[in-house]
Amino acid sequence: MAIVDLVMPKMGESIMEATVLKWHKKPGDKVKMDETVLEIATDKVDSEVPSTAEGVITEILFKENDVVPVGTVIAKVDTVGTGAQATPQSAPVNIQQAPKPAVQQQAQQNIPAASVQAAPSGVGEGNRFYSPLVLNIAGKEGISMTELENIPGTGNEGRVTKKDILNYVSNKQNGSGAGSQHPAPAYQEEESQVQPQIESQPIAQQQAAPQPTVVTRSEQPVSGNVEIIEMDRMRKLIAEHMVRSKATSPHVTSFTEADVTNIVRWRDKVKGEFDKKYGEKITFTPIFIEAIVKCIRKYPMINCSVDGDRIIVKKDINIGMAAALPSGNLIVPVIKNADTKNLLGLTKDVNSLANNARNNKLKADDTQGGTFTLTNVGTFGSLMGTPIINQPQVAILAVGSIKKRPMVMETEDGDVIAIRHMMYLSMSYDHRVVDGSLGASFLTAVAKELEAFDPGRSV
Repeated sequence: MAIVDLVMPKMGESIMEATVLKWHKKPGDKVKMDETVLEIATDKVDSEVPSTAEGVITEILFKENDVVPVGTVIAKVDTVGTGAQATPQSAPVNIQQAPKPAVQQQAQQNIPAASVQAAPSGVGEGNRFYSPLVLNIAGKEGISMTELENIPGTGNEGRVTKKDILNYVSNKQNGSGAGSQHPAPAYQEEESQVQPQIESQPIAQQQAAPQPTVVTRSEQPVSGNVEIIEMDRMRKLIAEHMVRSKATSPHVTSFTEADVTNIVRWRDKVKGEFDKKYGEKITFTPIFIEAIVKCIRKYPMINCSVDGDRIIVKKDINIGMAAALPSGNLIVPVIKNADTKNLLGLTKDVNSLANNARNNKLKADDTQGGTFTLTNVGTFGSLMGTPIINQPQVAILAVGSIKKRPMVMETEDGDVIAIRHMMYLSMSYDHRVVDGSLGASFLTAVAKELEAFDPGRSV
């Protein structure tokens, strides 16, 4: 019998885990190469996982709704396909086979040497698995592996949870005779979320990052004339990532305005011809992206990410654009290599991604690899906004609604007041690496690029 491990695939450079939504196969079922085995969900998109081998499913190692780290073995396939040993009675999955997150490795380094030698892969003497978060807390609190083995676990199959070890720490401190209550220290809910969507961050940066406030459900009963709505999975993930983004990056927002009269008039003039000629509807979004790309070439430090004390400048220009899902939540599909595409190419990508988002047809790769994000708050009638950075990027630009306003214009005959189409632009940026001079200069450059749009441009 030749057994092949089916592992949780890496869905993108910033995705560290995924949730099992639905299994399409069960132990004993035959599976073909590339046939869908299960559906998973990340913080960005739902996706199907195909089989990497043909044979018979012998084991399924995780249940639906389990959160599984990338690289972890989730199922086993017998490539001989006899199915004779399709349902062996084996022990629960030993996640030490999967690549360990850097947080887990660091946590083990913090645990006393004797403890690490006893269980170098997070598995105790009794074959008990400890999550990287639990190991991290144990290391910081000086709890040996022997102590860990004796802590009662309330998790699945008796595993020690974050709550278990924090209660142990609190009881240990309260019983020390100090004469005062010592609250248990606050730790992140999930070890893979020490930094949100940060690609390959060193431990030093993860430990240095400020800890976001975790909002928990009130224990007080809700009274009055209210309606209680439980957050769906996507809304929970968005909320968590927004909080962590604010905790990771010191946000600064700059504002400017642009006279986009030439763009409005040009689009009104050519949109019928454009649709007839190319079969695509021309919107303002590809025009804005075109201007952003030109300015990123002038200010490449906007197109970067932070890795500890290093600045990673991205040579590819991949522009994310916020799009609405049928649920009302927002997602950010990415236009890859936007700097290599003309206005027609950008229009096709924008329309395709927006349509796929509306119809829940986005693939996991469609939301990966962004280096800069554009969000159009004007779509919802807002004049301007203060957007939150889409980690691990360092800047996000928001465009507001286009409004006609009387403006003072300089002419050869003096100043005149004219009705112009005006739009506010705002950009939030990570003040660790983008200072006010660079942020304001880039934003101003985008505004000037929009104002310089050629109204006589051919289709």
